[in-house]
Amino acid sequence: MRREIFKYLRPYRVPFALALLQVFLISAFEILKPWPMKIVIDNVLTGKPVSWTLVSSFSQDSILLLSCAGLVLIYLFLGGMTIVNNYTTIRIGQRMVNDFRSDLYSHLQRLSLAFHSRRQVGDLLYRITADTFSIQALTMNGVFPIVTATALLGMMFFVMIRLDWQLTILALSICPALILTISLMSRKIVVAATHYRERESEVYSVVQRAMSAIRIIQAFTKEEEEHRKFMRASTESLGASLRMFTLQTIYSGVVDGVMAVGTACVIWIGAKHVLEGSLSVGDIVVFTSYLASLYAPINTISQTWGVIQTAKVGVQRVLEILNVERDMKDGSRVFPGEGAKGEILLENVSFSYVQDQPVLKNISVHVQSGQTVAIVGPTGVGKSTLVSLVPRFYDPVEGRVLLDGVDVREYQLKSLRHQISMVLQPPLVFPISIKENIAYGRPEASDEQIIEAARLARIHDSVMRLPKGYDTPVGEQGTTLSEGERQRVTIARAILRDAPILILDEPTSSVDAETEAAIMDGLNQLMVGRTTFIIAHRLSTVRAADKILVLRAGEVVEQGSFEDLVRAGGFFASLYRTQFGLVE
Repeated sequence: MRREIFKYLRPYRVPFALALLQVFLISAFEILKPWPMKIVIDNVLTGKPVSWTLVSSFSQDSILLLSCAGLVLIYLFLGGMTIVNNYTTIRIGQRMVNDFRSDLYSHLQRLSLAFHSRRQVGDLLYRITADTFSIQALTMNGVFPIVTATALLGMMFFVMIRLDWQLTILALSICPALILTISLMSRKIVVAATHYRERESEVYSVVQRAMSAIRIIQAFTKEEEEHRKFMRASTESLGASLRMFTLQTIYSGVVDGVMAVGTACVIWIGAKHVLEGSLSVGDIVVFTSYLASLYAPINTISQTWGVIQTAKVGVQRVLEILNVERDMKDGSRVFPGEGAKGEILLENVSFSYVQDQPVLKNISVHVQSGQTVAIVGPTGVGKSTLVSLVPRFYDPVEGRVLLDGVDVREYQLKSLRHQISMVLQPPLVFPISIKENIAYGRPEASDEQIIEAARLARIHDSVMRLPKGYDTPVGEQGTTLSEGERQRVTIARAILRDAPILILDEPTSSVDAETEAAIMDGLNQLMVGRTTFIIAHRLSTVRAADKILVLRAGEVVEQGSFEDLVRAGGFFASLYRTQFGLVE
């Protein structure tokens, strides 16, 4: 795991080294903070000579002036350097998160549907939106703070224990109260955190839409565009997070009240030691000043070990996905500019989602270029799985699928899927305008082309009745449209794609008979010259097909024209007699 984490830290090694340098400078100046006051008390007020040769000849007024000026400069430097250091480390951590997320999201987009079918969407979303932050917790909020806090604590403890070991033990005894107080300080930060969560929720929404629409995204090769949408939302979220952490830094001064209690206890005992002559007044000033700075690294070290352990789990969960090998290996061949011819051959194809539980068994089918093939059969016999082998949503366990005489595994996925338009079930639309939904697979299409596709899909009149026409936004999961309207939008999307291969998975299942006839009239025009697969139950849809494949228990038990199958009196004829297509 160290190697993977260093991979994400490597691009920021220069600012990381700068942050370490800043920490050492801050630690050094923290040690210097009380010394100007010690000089004033022990040397200026009492007239005791300064032991430093450089200033031993200075007058008391000059020493006082230098001490005051030094005090101001030390605090100004510390304030500015602390802000710079916090911003630097947080920025490095957030950029690492951004890179971690980017790689995970991009990797998930390119894993096969077989992988996604085995995973819970909510778990993947949590890994993207929450677990990816673990890399920041492990580095910037984990190991890095422990190293820096230990260095500062070591320097301060060395000085304090030499001054008075009893006071040092007393100072450490109130740390539990300090930790409890810090944990309760949240009111002011809640506002900033709420804004951050809202932005983070937007990231979650983008991911949810993409994961639930993974088949459409892959079918229309929109992985890169969806990735860009995700990165825009992620960047806004990370900006809000940076503001939240900055506010937390500013309000860290609130802990001064708690430290005042501990300081009072130390002063009480320290004053007695001064009266006894074991400490000077300047020594007690130095001690109480170190006391204030001591609590921060102690608190950091006490909390960070648990942060590291939790963060390791999150990082491992992300790496678990990133280490999943893509079972859908990309090919190298591309289609010529004119696209595929559309001849498809399935040779002895078998497929199973779970080993030893075949969904498709030894299927061999030859589809000529431009033919329309209908696939029918009861529920669960593998109809959708069969057509999913063509765009390589899945690869067969045995056998092969050839397109224009070439195994589809040899083609680049993007090039292959550009040859295919799809209408899938359930009909999926995005929460964008109707025009953008139709043009999803072809965003460069003109308004005229979009409207023509909508007319062929018999959705144009319905769209024109909406308040903003084609610019009308579609609600989440298409709630502003009826089921039939959503289906017709997806049909228009496939029509506009204008690909040489068309896959229609129950394209008219959610419309009435009259609308079905109108849609099929438009689709019949589209199917001319295209290789088309239709999964359907209504006989009006499959009657005109050049070939009908009848699936039963994962096997092709009959194939032929509609009339030939009815005359054969087999399984298809039985389905026909029971009004096959009206109910599956």
